[in-house]
Amino acid sequence: MTRLVAALTIAAVIPLAAQQARPRAAAPPPAKNERAVPFKIGETLEYDVGWSSFLTAGTATVSVKEKKPSYGSTAYYIIAEGRPTSMVSKLYTLYYKADTLLDSYSLLPQRGSLYSEEGKRHRMKTTVFDQAAKKATYEVETRTVVKKDLAIPGFTQDALSAIYVLRSIPFKSGEKFNMPVSDNGNVYKVQMQVGAVEPVKTGLGTINGLRITPVITGPDKDSPRGLALWISDDARRLPLKMEAQLLVGKFTVTLRQAGGV
Repeated sequence: MTRLVAALTIAAVIPLAAQQARPRAAAPPPAKNERAVPFKIGETLEYDVGWSSFLTAGTATVSVKEKKPSYGSTAYYIIAEGRPTSMVSKLYTLYYKADTLLDSYSLLPQRGSLYSEEGKRHRMKTTVFDQAAKKATYEVETRTVVKKDLAIPGFTQDALSAIYVLRSIPFKSGEKFNMPVSDNGNVYKVQMQVGAVEPVKTGLGTINGLRITPVITGPDKDSPRGLALWISDDARRLPLKMEAQLLVGKFTVTLRQAGGV
């Protein structure tokens, strides 16, 4: 981009006669355009997390922190954090922080990570994507560091970026589409099935949301089942609610508050 600006500046100040006295330069390549998205810098979404018999077992916050130069391009820096309530923390000491660098031109992740604290066990999982080469490097850091190379299909997302990309797709009820997702060192084929518009109770009131059912196929038997996601049927495309049936019980994540939208 800086080269393009410099070229345009030089072209503006060189006299016409001088331009005619030398061979005509090739036209510069067209500038890339950033993808239109329904979110913006400063957007912060807060959620209540329910687990099995606990109506509110924890809280989660997802924020679009900034847009910055990254990996030779520009990316949104998005962070998600989750903590248990004080009651649940007496049973389990947990903290999770996921982040992603989502390229603003391609809407593909450049890098994603998940940091977790489970009691005294601390772990950092990082995936760095080379989308052009269809490769990724997965790294797990505890007291040691273990790395793994991955072959990825085109347009592969990480778990956090997938939600924000879904918000940017103008899908309709009855549609189906595939979205490869890399998570925990594995690549999953995820078919998104778009259902009907349903009323969803949130902390912002009842909002109509399109129900999306992700159907996951992958290399292990521990893939989440009973997944569902509701995205608001308006210009904000807010993730209103998420459900997942895991081995340890059913989790429900419901939007409580939205700032900067």
